[in-house]
Amino acid sequence: MTLLTDELKQAAAYKALELVQDGMLVGLGSGSTARFFTEGLGRLVAEGMKVRAVPTSRATAELAAELGIQIVTELIGPIDLAVDGADEVDPALNLIKGRGGALFREKLVATASKRFVVVVDESKLVKQLGVGVLPVEVLPFLWRSTAERVAGLGVSLVIRGGEETPYITDNGNVVLDLTIDGGIKNPGEFGLELKEITGVVEHGLFVGMADTVIVAGPEGPKAVGRLSGGAVA
Repeated sequence: MTLLTDELKQAAAYKALELVQDGMLVGLGSGSTARFFTEGLGRLVAEGMKVRAVPTSRATAELAAELGIQIVTELIGPIDLAVDGADEVDPALNLIKGRGGALFREKLVATASKRFVVVVDESKLVKQLGVGVLPVEVLPFLWRSTAERVAGLGVSLVIRGGEETPYITDNGNVVLDLTIDGGIKNPGEFGLELKEITGVVEHGLFVGMADTVIVAGPEGPKAVGRLSGGAVA
């Protein structure tokens, strides 16, 4: 990661901090950009702001605890605001997430939130999703059979970490990293096809979920809203 990229991620995350209000329940994402947001939230708490947080990963939970942010693990009612990063963002604000391995909990938190805000640097903008791998979390039990069914959709895949020492998610599952030749032409339809496969727990396609995407470039962070009909190019 270059210094410039780091600065852009920080700028996007700090812009999202402007949305936080006293008394909020905030969803905390995972990954490098979301970490900047969590660290910024910790400073607001140190200055006296009262917020509670729902972390999307053990790593984020540990960071939040170190910063003195009150953690909530069981919900009654919705999360006021969730802020997270993304691996890819298309012009319709659909996302690919999960290359850091926390896609299932990230999607649960996003779904439970009144407003889901995504913070990225401009390098994450794509014309069509599927430039890189699409993570799919699957049960470890008979995972090879699940992988065969997933491959039947016409994709190439590998198990993250390799068969000898596979990567294990916070939920105790494994991750298949899919490569789709030509990209994902219909993210919504492809996501439904994946969820219909027995053994698939969750996939990294976040379709129609982001309310706002904050994109940081050399000219500063810019917020684009799905509900206002905006789009990123």
